[in-house]
Amino acid sequence: MTELATMEFHPRPQAGDARPWAFPAPERGSLGNGLTVLRCHRPGQQVVAVEVLLDAPLEAEPAGLDGVATVMARAFSEGTDKHTAEEFAAELERCGATLDAYADHPGVRLSLEVPVSRLAKALGLVADALRAPAFADGEVERLVRNRLDEIPHELANPARRAAKELSKELFPAASRMSRPRQGTEETVAAVDSAAVRAFYERHVRPATATAVVVGDLTGLDLDALLADTLGAWTGSTAEPRPVPPVTADDTGRVVIVDRPGAVQTQVLIGRTGADRHDRVWPAQVLGTYCLGGTLTSRLDRVLREEKGYTYGVRAFGQVLRSAPDGTGASMLAISGSVDTPNTGPALSDLWTVLRTLAADGLTDAERDVAVQNLVGVAPLKYETAAAVAGTLADQVEQHLPDDYQAALYRQLAATGTVEATAAVVNAFPVDRLVTVLVGDAARIKAPVEALGIGEVTVVPAE
Repeated sequence: MTELATMEFHPRPQAGDARPWAFPAPERGSLGNGLTVLRCHRPGQQVVAVEVLLDAPLEAEPAGLDGVATVMARAFSEGTDKHTAEEFAAELERCGATLDAYADHPGVRLSLEVPVSRLAKALGLVADALRAPAFADGEVERLVRNRLDEIPHELANPARRAAKELSKELFPAASRMSRPRQGTEETVAAVDSAAVRAFYERHVRPATATAVVVGDLTGLDLDALLADTLGAWTGSTAEPRPVPPVTADDTGRVVIVDRPGAVQTQVLIGRTGADRHDRVWPAQVLGTYCLGGTLTSRLDRVLREEKGYTYGVRAFGQVLRSAPDGTGASMLAISGSVDTPNTGPALSDLWTVLRTLAADGLTDAERDVAVQNLVGVAPLKYETAAAVAGTLADQVEQHLPDDYQAALYRQLAATGTVEATAAVVNAFPVDRLVTVLVGDAARIKAPVEALGIGEVTVVPAE
């Protein structure tokens, strides 16, 4: 008779005691060339994240060359005085590193992720790219062609098309914010290697740049490593750049971007409001989340769950630009898409949600769920070095103190329902919202006009 084997069951793991968490605070310093450095030791994070911020904002682009900052950002990884574009890519790959770069209103940002064991080599490559980029004619021409190929696809995307129209409507024509961040077909086509190099020489220098380094720095002589790499980058000093104020016209109105035959209408409703320097920001974040931050928010509960108009509607605030003096602005917006026949009813119900919010306010239950979702999941949100580095870089770009994010979570937890209600009502006043609809104007114009939410204008889709 065969004896049956017995299974040995190991004890089930038990949850440990909860430990206090706070967003990590960086150490701040500088290199001999004037480069500001923020470092943050994160034990166990063997993939190091590095963010390099360059003071080359979009508003500094020369007239008629919108998009030159984007082309320059992309060209940093297309060769140096030591490596061709192919060699540079191969060296990055040997390091197991990724390098991305993009341009936005505050400036240009390079993002590096690399195993800590290869950090020295990868930082050397980034330093070479900043110190002596090749900007070869052929590579810049290829990047320009690539960018020109992207533009028609962006215009065909309803969400991107709506964002472009909202910027054009909100901001004065003379403002860089009124035009596409990465340029238009006309302006990008005018960019060449000479224009890229001129923009680089005028705006890229270590004295006005910041590097953020986050990861497990155990046993690493980071000072020596930075001195040997980014410290070898030289350049002239520069006076602080004046930051022009953000002005916008949020007179209530509707713009329909005509897409004949469209089965859906893309909705984007927006205006400008307070940025993170304003003391109302925590309450505004909380209230906006209750309005449209998740599947259980008011907008989704009505438009998605009760009426079935949409797969989802979101409300959010996004910082546009901040100045050293603490002034700035954010984009406050509501976005989503609805089926064409229900465009009018959906907008009517959306405005009813906003009016009800102003009349009755948020509930304590809504406030509690928002705090739990925003504050309670923060430790998971910042598990990676890249997430921490990105937020620290945002703080630098927005001229915020190094402990801002940690303080924000404390403020969110302490914000009451009445404060959150007042903030979100002020953020989305029913008579001061610019509404952009990308859809079939022949079918949606009359129902939208009947709502009385502002003058309705129709423009071609391009």
